[in-house]
Amino acid sequence: MFGTYFYHEIIRKIVIAFGTMFNNIEVRHKADDNNDTLSSLKVPIAYGPIQKFLARIEQQPDFDKNVAITLPRLSFEIISYQYDPSRKIAPITKFCAVEGNTIKKMFMPVPYNIGFRLSFAAKLQDDVLQILEQILPVFAPCFTLTVNLIPEINEKRDIPFCLNDISFKDDYEGDFSTRRFIVYEITFTAKTYFYNELPTDEAGGLIKKVQVDYSAGIRAPREVRYTVTPAATKDYNDDETTNITATLEKGKTLMKVASSASLQLRTFIQVNDEVMRIEGISNTDIIVARAQYGTTEAEHYNGDKVNIINTADDNLIQPMDDFGFNEDTEFFTDFKTYSPSQGIDV
Repeated sequence: MFGTYFYHEIIRKIVIAFGTMFNNIEVRHKADDNNDTLSSLKVPIAYGPIQKFLARIEQQPDFDKNVAITLPRLSFEIISYQYDPSRKIAPITKFCAVEGNTIKKMFMPVPYNIGFRLSFAAKLQDDVLQILEQILPVFAPCFTLTVNLIPEINEKRDIPFCLNDISFKDDYEGDFSTRRFIVYEITFTAKTYFYNELPTDEAGGLIKKVQVDYSAGIRAPREVRYTVTPAATKDYNDDETTNITATLEKGKTLMKVASSASLQLRTFIQVNDEVMRIEGISNTDIIVARAQYGTTEAEHYNGDKVNIINTADDNLIQPMDDFGFNEDTEFFTDFKTYSPSQGIDV
């Protein structure tokens, strides 16, 4: 089990997502006598404990020259990992993942909570209050981001980031020359998932046919066969067969085409993005039912091509596509009945 290398960068992606939520926080200073903004600063954010940044500022006081502004500053770090049994799913359960045109089966991910600590420091009380008020209204108490955890199979999950606790420290001790730091700390929980390795073997593609046989009794022979195959709801192979010779307006069902030789009743055609069903054919006049398979009725113009949706398109359906079904029922008339009481065929 162990020893097979895989790395989905789940933690890295969660860290990036968490930091991105706070990368547009600003602090503004206004004049006392009016509402004009005197200065505006986008608060920098970095990964790491706030104590490291404060220690560096204290050891190099020249950092507060006009050439650089070090405070206020945001920092964050991971503080815990914890398994979340409340989101547990049966470990043997699998889900289908699509990689290219291949369907693969993966075990359900394992739920874990990752704890984060967001810290921000400033010299002025108003600065930290501005930062705090830009954060708190967003979390009630959670804010959800959609993260593509495994891009190879487009496995996107909604990850809640929940605010847990707020603490602060405003230290007035020390002499007059001692720098004052106001530090706030907010703890969060990211409810994420961890995935096992991607399977290397193919679990199968799109099911092309389902067949069910019916019988009258438990040991009776089959009497009816019901067969279902996928039916394409759009044109895949761009098999242009004819084209429109006059504008087809919205709400109109009479479509004029250059030739109807390849068209058949009760079949589907596609013009641009709209799918239609042929209800009548009279020379080059075609009666159609508009906006089939959930498409939107639109206006089409002279020269627009007409594509047929047929069995060739059925064979080109891709996994995860929306598609319909072809149905067929077959009755068996040359079967023998079985008599359980005698144990013989009659």
